[in-house]
Amino acid sequence: KMSRDSKYCLYFLQLRKLFIGGLSFETTDESLRAHFEQWGTLTDCVVMRDSNTKRSRGFGFVTYSSVSEVDAAMNARPHKVDGRAVEPKRAVSREDSSRPGAHSTVKKIFVGGIKEDTDEEHLRDYFSQFGKIEEVNIMTEKNSDKRRGFAFITFDDHDAVDRIVSGYGGGGPGYGGNRGYGGGGGGGGGYGNQGGGGYGGGGYDNYNGGGGGGGGNFGGGE
Repeated sequence: KMSRDSKYCLYFLQLRKLFIGGLSFETTDESLRAHFEQWGTLTDCVVMRDSNTKRSRGFGFVTYSSVSEVDAAMNARPHKVDGRAVEPKRAVSREDSSRPGAHSTVKKIFVGGIKEDTDEEHLRDYFSQFGKIEEVNIMTEKNSDKRRGFAFITFDDHDAVDRIVSGYGGGGPGYGGNRGYGGGGGGGGGYGNQGGGGYGGGGYDNYNGGGGGGGGNFGGGE
């Protein structure tokens, strides 16, 4: 059984890792490293290859020595490696990486379990720390102004969503093609793989049938 310390080590390793998509089939570990080490010290760099043919699968991973170096690399986009434009994204967990759309570029997140007195300004104030917000849409009942307990937040850059997902443990696929985050214990039902909540000490719990999970994690679905 993995110890708590081991889990934390894996978690922080994940925050220092980038998925690099759209690689040229000519790109090697060495040429990938040569490009991305411009923004920091790489502790690992690999182009993923077919186990039988050894042919590149068109993507790879780079791991930096610190999260700030990951931020620097993301802020330096767009990137070209071996003359080809590539798409760097903050890596998802090993468990989530096999899911459909795990490395897609998503700019919208679902936020569940919003309290009745939570307004757009509250959501903007909190989520603006992750990036520039284009739209906050708090959903209401069709024939009234009664709030339905969830909202969608759209950022101007998918990296804001990736930062939220990687920082909060990652949610799974689910509602409407929107990225979710959380993964708190005890979540059930509802839209997507929702986790328990923690906005303002227990605000955003699951919507539609999910029991609250561990504090500090947000519910969500993809």
